[in-house]
Amino acid sequence: MLHAKSLQPAETKPDTSMVVNCVAYGLNGHRIGDISLDAISDVLREPDTFVWVGLHEPDESLLLKLQEEFDLHDLAIEDAQSAHQRTKIEAYGDSLFIVVQTAQLVSGHLAFGETHIFLGPRYLVTVRHGASLSYAPARRYCENSPELLALGPSYGLYGVLDFVVDNLLPIVRDFREELQELEQDIFADTFKRSTVRRLYDMQRDLMTLRLAVAPLQDIISQLVRMHPHLIQDELRAYFRDVYDHVFRVNESISAMREMLAAAISVNLSLVTFGQNEVMKKLAGWAAMLAAPTLVTSWYGMNFVHMPELAQPWAYPVIIGIVACLVGGIFLGLKRAKWF
Repeated sequence: MLHAKSLQPAETKPDTSMVVNCVAYGLNGHRIGDISLDAISDVLREPDTFVWVGLHEPDESLLLKLQEEFDLHDLAIEDAQSAHQRTKIEAYGDSLFIVVQTAQLVSGHLAFGETHIFLGPRYLVTVRHGASLSYAPARRYCENSPELLALGPSYGLYGVLDFVVDNLLPIVRDFREELQELEQDIFADTFKRSTVRRLYDMQRDLMTLRLAVAPLQDIISQLVRMHPHLIQDELRAYFRDVYDHVFRVNESISAMREMLAAAISVNLSLVTFGQNEVMKKLAGWAAMLAAPTLVTSWYGMNFVHMPELAQPWAYPVIIGIVACLVGGIFLGLKRAKWF
């Protein structure tokens, strides 16, 4: 773990392969061009410019270099290095440190990652860890609206958060489609252990996804209402739109969890019902077999005097009595819908 007391300017040159983008923007919101990490401080000396940096799983030396360039807080840098943070927003002076959870379907399984965001009056830094898509599409989207990007890096923050939230909706949609495909197995006559296991895995993934999404509502709400020195009034409507998207994702996740819980309950109920039907049939057959067993057991007691044994009609009469008993039991069970 990186400790605050050890945060000193990096002595070794940082690995720039972890830098996805480092772009400078001008007063009119247009892209000035790609710059090096060492040129960041030079660009920030120019008035009405800001820098947008994108990193992917940076090492300690690279984070220390950014701390030196942007004067980032020690505790924020420490959190960005550890990469195991809860979803949160922290204010450090005139800057914000935001942690959001990201999710991505990888080979049919849900993988989670983190994005750490540093927002200042003249910079935006995104740090991706784990399963997370590149924010290049969000950057291009923002660059297509230079009149809004001219308002500062907060519009870039909107683009990143909107991109993160929009990528959550297809995941919930995929879960819904998979549940529809599993309905045939859920209502099947035979029990499949794999079906219940998959339903449980889906419910577990959705629980984890909900824990990641729910706190995001509070973060977006703060950005809508607070931090006027960083979030311009013209952009608050855009953050409200992101809030609506987060709310819709959260509601979809809750609905899916209820559907999965119901599916598991229905599947187990159907299995129990099927087992009860089998037990009823077995009990019915046992009852029909018990009747002739009871009658014939009388003739295994070895009594000397059993008058009917000497009669020529005894055997067919006994056969008829047994047949009537079995037939009566069968009809009774048939009326009770045991067969």
